[in-house]
Amino acid sequence: MRAADLDIRKLLDVDARGGVVRFAGERAVILDAGALGTLREELVRLAGYAGARAVLTRFGVEHGARMAEAMVSRLAWDSEAELHGAGALLHTLQGFIRLAPGDTTPLASRGATLLSSYEAEQHLLRLGRADEPVCWMLAGIASGYMTRATGEAVYVIEDRCIGRGDDVCHFQGRTRAAWGGALEEHLPFFRDSDLDPSFGEPAQPAPRRTTGRALGAKASALPFAAPRGEPPAPLVAESPAMQRALDRARRVAPVDSTILLTGESGAGKERVARLIHGASARAAGPFVAVNCAAITETLLESELFGHARGAFTGATHDRAGLFEAARGGTLLLDEVGEAPPGVQAKLLRALQERQVRRVGENASRPVDVRILAATNRDLAADAAAGRFRRDLYYRLRVIEIRLPPLRERREDVLPLARALLGAASRRLDRPVAGFTPEAEGALERHGWPGNVRELENAVEHAVALARGGVADLDDLPDDVRGAAPTGGGGGEEPAARTLEGVERRAILAALERHGGNQARAAAELGIGASTLYRKLRRYARGAG
Repeated sequence: MRAADLDIRKLLDVDARGGVVRFAGERAVILDAGALGTLREELVRLAGYAGARAVLTRFGVEHGARMAEAMVSRLAWDSEAELHGAGALLHTLQGFIRLAPGDTTPLASRGATLLSSYEAEQHLLRLGRADEPVCWMLAGIASGYMTRATGEAVYVIEDRCIGRGDDVCHFQGRTRAAWGGALEEHLPFFRDSDLDPSFGEPAQPAPRRTTGRALGAKASALPFAAPRGEPPAPLVAESPAMQRALDRARRVAPVDSTILLTGESGAGKERVARLIHGASARAAGPFVAVNCAAITETLLESELFGHARGAFTGATHDRAGLFEAARGGTLLLDEVGEAPPGVQAKLLRALQERQVRRVGENASRPVDVRILAATNRDLAADAAAGRFRRDLYYRLRVIEIRLPPLRERREDVLPLARALLGAASRRLDRPVAGFTPEAEGALERHGWPGNVRELENAVEHAVALARGGVADLDDLPDDVRGAAPTGGGGGEEPAARTLEGVERRAILAALERHGGNQARAAAELGIGASTLYRKLRRYARGAG
């Protein structure tokens, strides 16, 4: 049989009555690509880039090996080359990839080029543009398939990727000996027993397992595992408010409109801006951010629009501005509400005319850039009061996305704290795996006026001070450790006049007496620790 003769209709068997799907004789399931994208996003959030890559690579190896086993056992191939080429074609038929014309196998001297990859597309959509190739599962699938098809361990590595801004994805497959030292940085993501040509035979137990911490240490040279490779603040959206904000961001990302991101300082506006850029048609272009509040008016104008040589003291050469530097990509005007009036006028002209004029020049230069703006100010009120140009406000606010403060998304606090804990423990090389219930209770009770940025600092504080494998209440900053919800400075809450309100006040008073220690407070109140914990969770969500 030849690879070109493969017909997915003959390989796919669907029993509609029994609800069983088989592919090449093996039980299969049909998964939505978006769901797999969500899985990737969650793996990165929970395990970091290095951990997510390891899981998806190893899953891919297993999938590819099983597929090759089915091809070998069920079909008679004209040649080994046809069996090799069948792998790439199978994955094209299954919707994983679109192979470049003429390419059949990553073992070829020129490798294999993909014109599209579902994995790269989902990574861009969910996590934004990466610094390294991200088709981890596809590389694993190809490795497992080629290992089983050739009878020797083959490692397929991606060296170009749409997910990091390349025009195509490119894979090269070689044996370990042929790769030589170039393979060393990739080996931590494969299990020692994964690429075993004798697939299907009982595997010998591995002499040792690579722990998550060891994996992070082995892969420390990779951008994904280095601190800078970690997302600055994971996008956690358990709460309906944050889910709506991210849903809107993903929906408008492909449309080249100007977007105004509003929300308190530290709420994650730049992270969402990066998500929008990564999910847009400009993902292959640069993402450039400038803080309009951090630069004086003269320097800000030069930073944004550039300057000519001799335009002012110290201008010793021509210099392009950020509008030009972001050509083909996205420019984020952070804290745009702080831009001085003179810069506001020039920003308006640049947005209207899609041209910029360098300081000291008379000629304008066309620019092709998408503008995102972010502010923690009420720009509508500022525009009404004359503190911000009304016409610029409407130019920026084609689409507005409001990011809720952390106190309005209580459901996100603990998942976000756990994700930040994983990143901090890797960054500080501290084996801290979680929080005690007392620490989690304090995290939920705190008001988080500094939002995600404050939470990130509190988590790093806890990781740095933790004595063992979990962060305890005493490891948190003082203001977080002593947090307890109150009715405010004035009159009582309406709930305080009810029986439930009396109970709540008694619980909070007991916690205060015992310095936030839930076990001692529960003992004093005569209730179980789990009961107290459930009540505190309800209070933290505003349901009490």
